[in-house]
Amino acid sequence: MIGDLIRRAADALRSARRITVLTGAGISAESGVPTFRGAEGLWRSFRAEDLATPEAFARDPKLVWEWYDWRRGLIAKVRPNAGHVGLARWEARFPDFVLITQNVDGLHPLAGSKAVLELHGDIWKTRCPAEGTVRENKDVPLPEIPPRCPACGGLVRPHIVWFGEALDPAVIQAAYAASRASDVMVVVGTSAIVYPAAALPLAAAEGGATIIEINPDPTPLSEQAHITLRGKAGEILPLIDQALD
Repeated sequence: MIGDLIRRAADALRSARRITVLTGAGISAESGVPTFRGAEGLWRSFRAEDLATPEAFARDPKLVWEWYDWRRGLIAKVRPNAGHVGLARWEARFPDFVLITQNVDGLHPLAGSKAVLELHGDIWKTRCPAEGTVRENKDVPLPEIPPRCPACGGLVRPHIVWFGEALDPAVIQAAYAASRASDVMVVVGTSAIVYPAAALPLAAAEGGATIIEINPDPTPLSEQAHITLRGKAGEILPLIDQALD
């Protein structure tokens, strides 16, 4: 049964002109990245919802950056899995390919993906609120907490979309445009309940795209997906790769 679904997925991809992929926390969890939500995300008795807000940063930027420094230290120890690597190969294989991710861990670029629409930002980048300048920063641990802008000397913040903040309009608009234009959309390791990301596969389906879902568990998207592959991205994506060759 799974073999037939793999072949159907490969056939759909092979015949598609425009392919869009949406990834969520599941693909990174396979590499060992904690969700930072719930019990496993507790740090000094704080929850993510206590710290990942503009209000928390305004109140105590040092505390917020100490939490992000801890998170960055954990993420720095993990590596992309076969799912990340497979999607990087797809970018090279398919001429019109767009990768959209809800993850902030940077594992897609680390795996070799060149153009990634990061809906929620990137934990390895900082942003200067005064200048709006975004810079890469991969120091682990950070030499100065809180870090400061090398240009103006002001405090910088993580380049992350926090609770209560809107997504970058340019990024979400590009994600919607790619989704609507898709011939095939592959949805990997996402719960399909966090909006506006959860609306992207629906926009793709409305545009006539074939929806392929890869997830170990059923989601609200499962009933609408044309092909549902139950399993981990690191296992399923290499099988589709083999079927494409």
